[in-house]
Amino acid sequence: MPLEMADGDDAYSTGAAPFSGSRNAWWRPSSTVGRVFLALGAFFVLGSFITVSLVLKTYLERDARFRIAGAENIAASGLTQVSRTDVLPVFGEDIGRNIFHVPISLRRKQLEEIPWVERATVMRVLPDQLRIALVERKPVAFTRQGQQIGLVDASGVLLQMSAATMAQHHYSFPVLTGIDPGDRLASRSARMAVYERLLAELDASNQHLSDQISEIDLTDPEDARVLMPEQGADILAHLGQDRFLERYQRYKAHIAEWRQQYPKLAAVDLRYDQQVVLEMAHGTTAVEATPGAAVAPDTSSAKPSAGEPVDSANRAPTKASAKAAQNHSAKSAENAPTKLKIVAAEDKTADVKDKTGKVRSASDKDAKDKDAKNRAAKEKLIRDLTAKDKAEREKKRREAAQGAALNGAKGKPTPRTPTAATAAREGQ
Repeated sequence: MPLEMADGDDAYSTGAAPFSGSRNAWWRPSSTVGRVFLALGAFFVLGSFITVSLVLKTYLERDARFRIAGAENIAASGLTQVSRTDVLPVFGEDIGRNIFHVPISLRRKQLEEIPWVERATVMRVLPDQLRIALVERKPVAFTRQGQQIGLVDASGVLLQMSAATMAQHHYSFPVLTGIDPGDRLASRSARMAVYERLLAELDASNQHLSDQISEIDLTDPEDARVLMPEQGADILAHLGQDRFLERYQRYKAHIAEWRQQYPKLAAVDLRYDQQVVLEMAHGTTAVEATPGAAVAPDTSSAKPSAGEPVDSANRAPTKASAKAAQNHSAKSAENAPTKLKIVAAEDKTADVKDKTGKVRSASDKDAKDKDAKNRAAKEKLIRDLTAKDKAEREKKRREAAQGAALNGAKGKPTPRTPTAATAAREGQ
């Protein structure tokens, strides 16, 4: 009889396929013996890795080829103001040390403590070399501390350089005052930010206007006081903390007129829109109303001493002075020269408590004007009586001295009698 053969698919579908015995992966042995052998193999591999690592570590640490022999194994780049004699002491402990034992991060921080170093990079170069790359600070201005002239960078870090080296570099910077070494770095950095903005505005149009500035006082970071060299004198210009170019141009446009009218002009305060305050060398001030200016907030005022810094909050112009400025601008032509009104000299009455002072308004209320006139009259009377009293006391002292000289002994002090000036002061 012929045999009937079933299809291969049917044969395997009805029963288990040949050699279909279940097998586990090699890393998951099913028998206990397999698991033991797998564990032993894992321990062997791990032990071999640890052994090789220890041998390699011992070799790298103890082999003489990885030892820094001397200073010639330390290479440095980027040295201009910093010399190798400044850098090598940082690595003094590493001479003769294995290169892998050098604390790279610590050495980098120590290098950045050098005043002239802004950033530092330290690298190992096998087998026995150290590579140092420095980025030095760039000075942006001179600083003056007493009679000492130094340099400062944009971050407020003070830099020292000999006069001969400065001459070789041909630096051309303004001189900054008010950068005190005793101040915190953040405080010096804020003052330098004002300086950077000032120079950026003045040089924005590539006119290099900053070249005409000789000195800048940053004692008050809200008032950059710029010393402007003029013919025969230096004028102190108060430029505030913003709008430097606008105020500089206003100064240049009127300085010739101001100096012609006031030969003893010492300072110009340009921080206010409606007026410019002129300070004289002998202590008086003048206020110029600016045509078309906006009205400033009202505040009381007192007069500053010549050359003293003036607080912007205390020097705000009054409404009355702003109104006078607007009336003046309505009556005068746009380009016509403005008239200056002299304000009384230093006010030494008991009412003036702020020594930096405020500018006396060009016009005020009638009651205040009357009161000011009365105080001025009283002050004049007191000054006259005080001068007379001083002259009398001086005369008595000379007479007493002459009497003592004639008698050959010190004369008994003459009892002090109240004078008219004393009585006037007590009456007030």
